Parts: sequence; structure tokens; C-alpha cells
Amino acid sequence: MRRIFSVVLFFAALLLAWHLLVLSGRWSPIILPSPLSVGEYLWGALQDGTLLDSSLVTLRRLLAGYLVGVAIGVPLGFLTSTSQFFEDTIGALALGLQTLPSVCWVPLALLWFGQTEGAMLFVVIMGTVWSVMIATDTGTRNISPIYARAARTMGSEGMHKWTRVILPASLPFLISGMKQGWAFAWRSLMAAEIFVTILTGFGLGQLLHYGRELNAMEQVIGIMIVIVIIGLFADKALFSPWERFLHRRWGTGLRG
Repeated sequence: MRRIFSVVLFFAALLLAWHLLVLSGRWSPIILPSPLSVGEYLWGALQDGTLLDSSLVTLRRLLAGYLVGVAIGVPLGFLTSTSQFFEDTIGALALGLQTLPSVCWVPLALLWFGQTEGAMLFVVIMGTVWSVMIATDTGTRNISPIYARAARTMGSEGMHKWTRVILPASLPFLISGMKQGWAFAWRSLMAAEIFVTILTGFGLGQLLHYGRELNAMEQVIGIMIVIVIIGLFADKALFSPWERFLHRRWGTGLRG
């Protein structure tokens, strides 16, 4: 209860500071709208269905690209961990591509796929797969060698060793990598939605872009707040519980 009260108090202080900054008159409403105007925009967008529809469109794109990225990244991570050759080739390539900002994939996606859902899917996959792959590779390599030796002693080899020993032992690191991949997928999708215009479905990134075009700063800040809330909810509801459980179960240091 004390923790919840502290969090509420912190955000209340932020809102108060924001409101006082607006009341000081030093900032134009076009540059810094009041919390009330942002709240009015969000309430209006919620009532007319714009906010809900855009959130669903964005989440659908995000989940599709993220799941494909995980499905590609996890096997590639296991592959690079099997030999130094794959680590020096595929692993080095993945490390380089992970440092590439997500927005850099947008021009390539537009040239290959045009203004289509495929372009957005491609950008999200590229933003996800490399971080998941590197985390899987790192997690597999950090497993205590005693697990593999014990499995070999008991006759476990090949796919049986990977599915029954290596994969379960690397799960804490794998979940952390998937969490990081989710964050990269979010960033990639926002970059794609800002630059790729699809008339069949407006996502949160496109609302953010149109808010900038219309100089509607309350819309820009409101959509940014929604993006942050969705990201925090996904982390607290999906990844953090599993991450804490697995780290406690495997005794790898995370507590709480």
C-alpha cells in the first residue's frame, strides 16, 4: 500500500508541476498544452472510438511483427550459440543490425513493400529479431556447463538436450530478451506508423503524426501518454511476473 501511495504521489506531483508551468505563462499552449486540454482530447478520442480503434490497430500490428520476430530470433540465437563460426558471422551481423535505428528500416520497407501493412510488419520484425537473437545466444552461453555435462552423463544428446536442458535453463535470459525485443518492436512500429500511411487503418503513430501536422500538441502529448501506458501495462502484466518467477526459480539473482 505504501508503494502504491508513493507512486500516486509522484505522478500527482508531476501533474502539479506541469500545471504550474503552464500557468506561469512562459510557454505557448501550442508548445505546452495544459493537462486539462490533454485530458479533454483523450476523453473525446475515447468517446468517439478513435483512441480505441487506433490502439487496437497498433497492437494488432505489434503482436504480429513481434511474434514473427521471436519465432525467427530464438532459433537463430540457439544456432549462434552452437559454434564459434556462427557467433563470428551471424552473431556479429545481428550485433551490428541491432545498433541500427529502427527508422532506418522504413525507407527500405517502403521501396520493397510500398504503403502496405507488409512494410510495417517488416520494420517491426527487423526491430525485434536481432535483440531476441542476441539475448537467446547470451543466455544459452551463460548456462552453467555442469548442466550440459550432467545431461550428457545421463544420455541426453541432440535435440533432447536442447529442448529438455538448454532451453529450460536459458529461460530467465530468454524472457529478458523477449522483454527487450518488445521494447524495440514498439519503437520500430511507431517509426513505421509515422512514415507509412495506410488508409485502411490508422494506428497510434499515425495519430501522433497528424497531431504534429495540425499543430495539435494536446493530441501529440496525449498519444505519447497512451503509448507509455500501454508499454508499462505490457511490462507489468506480461513480462515482469514471468521474469521474477523464473529468476527466483533458477536462483539467478532477481528478487521482489
